[in-house]
Amino acid sequence: MVMEHAYEAVNQEYQYASKEFPPFNSPHEGLAFIEEEFEELKKEVFKKPSEKDWSKMENEATQLAAMAMRFLVDCC
Repeated sequence: MVMEHAYEAVNQEYQYASKEFPPFNSPHEGLAFIEEEFEELKKEVFKKPSEKDWSKMENEATQLAAMAMRFLVDCC
């Protein structure tokens, strides 16, 4: 994935999440969302090579990055 595509995917996910869900109430809540997305990415990464779904990994990484961006905006 090229940088421009990655940035656009994260930005779109960030915009979607910001419209659908209220801002994080606290850094603790933000961290919980980041941890949830990290665990979902980790689950995809640690699958057997024959079971890996690269599009799911890309989606989970995008969601993780978007939640990190929300943390910066909402909590810092």
